[in-house]
Amino acid sequence: MKAKIGTWTTLAALWLAAPLMAAPLPTLDGTPPLVIGHRGASAERPEHTLASYLRAIEVGADFVEPDLVMTKDNHLVTRHEPEIGLTTDAPAKFPDRKRTAMIDGKPVEGWFAEDFTLAELKTLRAIQPHPDRSKEYDGQFEIPTLQEVIDLVRAEEKKRGRTIGIYPETKHPTYFAQMGKDMNTVLLDILRRNYFHHSSDAVFIQSFEISNLKDLSKRSKHKLIQLLGNESSTPYDQIINGSKKTYRDMMNPDGLAEIAKYAYGIGPSKTSIIPIDKDGRTMPRSSLVGWAHKAGLRVYPYTFRSEPRHLPAEYRNDLTEEMKRFFALGVDGIFTDEPATGVKARAEMGK
Repeated sequence: MKAKIGTWTTLAALWLAAPLMAAPLPTLDGTPPLVIGHRGASAERPEHTLASYLRAIEVGADFVEPDLVMTKDNHLVTRHEPEIGLTTDAPAKFPDRKRTAMIDGKPVEGWFAEDFTLAELKTLRAIQPHPDRSKEYDGQFEIPTLQEVIDLVRAEEKKRGRTIGIYPETKHPTYFAQMGKDMNTVLLDILRRNYFHHSSDAVFIQSFEISNLKDLSKRSKHKLIQLLGNESSTPYDQIINGSKKTYRDMMNPDGLAEIAKYAYGIGPSKTSIIPIDKDGRTMPRSSLVGWAHKAGLRVYPYTFRSEPRHLPAEYRNDLTEEMKRFFALGVDGIFTDEPATGVKARAEMGK
């Protein structure tokens, strides 16, 4: 069968007509799913660097994801965690800054962004934290600010003639709030200075906590994404507030209806959609995508990686096969360390 595919919904209709093929489910809006560069193209370049974001853009990612932490002098910079010793050369350059911090009620030993001014952080260089990935780019790239990421995206949009979204995550907002650092206010100020004002802007803001997203829903029109962690755990802001609500409680129809009051979508682990058993084999899919869509929520699962330890054996070391399986379930996008593979898998679904 040969046909020109105009939309993801059309593709689903064609697959329904094809014998012996499972029909893919459409995304909530019937549009092609997004490919989101998780920490940039972090399988190819050190994560959360301009080089990593640029590489993601070059290979066709629709959005890049800067995780945000705060410096001593209240700048937003891109690191996966407040602890930066695993992703930079801080241990070599600032050996005296090592300490133990209580993050979300747990002791963490290392070097922390909030102990450094922006000027000090700019003397550091990023390294690849994953031992099974290339270290050839270690020591080459700075830690960027959120403003520098926006500047890169704007320049690349002009160069390439297409919209490139940013998908920031506020990391541990309660932890920073306990230091008197208001991440939401700083984030919104930066977005407004860059003329991001409207719900139609290609800006999604995500968090594993709930309170800061509800605050953002009252103070902005940006699309908000409720991240969903380990099903048995409780968001830290809820622990502080005396609640015992777990992420599992948020993944049923009632919980999703509550999320829909303040959020545009959810970001669950991919194992909340297709569970993995103790032997590393996939199990029957959950109802999460269907329930979320019924509540009016988009679904953007994380994180798609090609290393064997991240990829069930049944995919035969082919990350595109895993991605296509999730695309067929109607997810609205995917987070991947390898956005080039995500773009390829999406294109193959559209043949």
